[in-house]
Amino acid sequence: MLGYNINKVNEIILGISRMQYGLNEEQEMIVSTVRNFVEKEIYPHEDLVDRTGEVPKEVAQEIKRKTLELGFYACNFPEEMGCAGLNHLEFALVERELGRGSMALNHFFGRPQNILMACQGDQIDEYLKPALAGEKMDALAMTEPGAGSDIRSMSCTAKRDRGDWVVNGSKHFISGADHADFIIVFIATGEESTPRGIKKKITSFLVDRGTPGFVIRDGYKSVSHRGYKNMILEFTDCRLPNSQVLGEVDGGFDVMNEWLYATRITVATMSVGRARRVFDYALDYAATREQFGQKIGKFQGISFQLADMITEIDAADLLTLAAAKKLDTGGFANREIASAKLFASEVLGKVTDQAIQIHGGMGLMDDLPIERFWRDARVERIWDGTSEIQRHIISRDLLRALGA
Repeated sequence: MLGYNINKVNEIILGISRMQYGLNEEQEMIVSTVRNFVEKEIYPHEDLVDRTGEVPKEVAQEIKRKTLELGFYACNFPEEMGCAGLNHLEFALVERELGRGSMALNHFFGRPQNILMACQGDQIDEYLKPALAGEKMDALAMTEPGAGSDIRSMSCTAKRDRGDWVVNGSKHFISGADHADFIIVFIATGEESTPRGIKKKITSFLVDRGTPGFVIRDGYKSVSHRGYKNMILEFTDCRLPNSQVLGEVDGGFDVMNEWLYATRITVATMSVGRARRVFDYALDYAATREQFGQKIGKFQGISFQLADMITEIDAADLLTLAAAKKLDTGGFANREIASAKLFASEVLGKVTDQAIQIHGGMGLMDDLPIERFWRDARVERIWDGTSEIQRHIISRDLLRALGA
C-alpha cells in the first residue's frame, strides 16, 4: 500500500551497526543469517498469528526444522554439547535480530533455557539432550498470582512424603508452556531465618507434561505478543520423585543466580531489534510521504524525532552489547544488564509511540504492523523484572559500594 523501501533502509542501518560496534566477519555473518531467516520465515506468518492468536502447528514445525538445518537451534549452548557455542555477545546479536519478528513465531527458533546445564545423571539424557536436539521443548515457571517480582513470597509448595515431594499451588503468566514437554518450576520447599525475617527456601524441579496432579491450562488474553500465550499451571497433590530436583534441594536461588540472571539481556536485545524495525518504517515514511509540497522528513518536527529515535536506539544497542561483552570477560554484570533491560525496553516504548505519531492515523491501522509493535512494546517494561525493579538493582549496586 505504501511502498516502503525497507531493504534500502536495512542496508543503511546494518552499515551503521558495523561501523559502531566493530563486528568481525563471523559476527556480521551471524547477524545477516538470522535477519534473513526472520524476514523469510517469520515475517510472512505474522499477520495470521496476530489475527488468530495461534501459531499453526505446521508453521511451528517448519521453523524448528529450518533452524536445526541452519545449525542455530540451541545456539546458546556450548560446542561440547554439539551446539554452536555462541558467546554472550554473539547470542545477543542473534536475539536482537529475532526481536525484529513475532515472538510467538521466533519461539520455535529454539533457545532452550540454559539452566538445563544444571542437569545431572539421568536428567542429561532425559531432558538436556532432547531439548538441545529439538525433540523436547521446555518452559520456565516462577511467577504466581501473589509472587511476581518478590519471588520469595511464592506460596506454591513442595513437601517431603515418603521420599517424594508433594506439590500444591499454582503458577501463572508462564510463557511457552502451551508447547512445552516439560516445565522447570521453582517451588518453595521450606523456610529459613534471616536478619530480615523468615524467608522461603526455593528448589527447582523438572515437571513433565501429563504428570498426575499437574495441569496446564490457558491463561489470560493479552494484547501484547498475540500467539505467544501465557499459561496457568496448577498442582494438586502432584507427586514428584527426588530425581526431578534440578540442582540441589533448597538450592533454587543458586541455580537461578548461576544460569538465569543474564536472561534479562534477552528482553534488552529483542527490544533493540524491534525498535530498529519500527524505526525502519518511520524513516522510510518520512522520506516518501509528502505534505504541503514536500517530504515530511524535511519538517523539523519530524526530522528531530528521527534524530532522537536513532540516537536512543544506538545507545540501547551499545548498553546491551556492553553488558554481554562483560559477561564474556567473566565479569559480574548485574547492574549493566539491569541498565540495558531498563533503557532498551523504555526506548522501545518511546520509539513505537513516535513512529505512530509520524505515520499519523495510518499508524494505528492494521494495514501496517506498527500498531502491533506498539501493543507488543508495553509488556517489555514489565516482564523479567519491571523497570522499577531494574532501577532498584542499579541504585543498590551503586550505593552498596559506598556502604549505604
